[in-house]
Amino acid sequence: MEIIQVYKCFCDVERLRILNLLMDGPLCVCHLVDILDSEQVKISKQLRYMKEQGMLEDERVAQWKVYRLAEADNPLLQENLKCLQDCYGDLIAFDEDNKKRGEIVARMQE
Repeated sequence: MEIIQVYKCFCDVERLRILNLLMDGPLCVCHLVDILDSEQVKISKQLRYMKEQGMLEDERVAQWKVYRLAEADNPLLQENLKCLQDCYGDLIAFDEDNKKRGEIVARMQE
């Protein structure tokens, strides 16, 4: 993974929100749509773009497509994700997204 690939993915607020959510573990497209309150087509397009850039991996589980961060041992990606976490307070949406994520995960564990 090259630095330009990482920064191409980091230059869009919606992609940053998706990356923030996936830092805590994999999520289904339907959950991302729910959390981000966006259209499925729009979220799928962003996910496909980040997958093409090497940032994400996906897996089909029954009828769902689940996405997760790729190459957990990639130092370039890890350092930039740490930077994203440092900027956490700058985007109120991150906090709201994480609360919604927590609610969804709690419902799934019931």
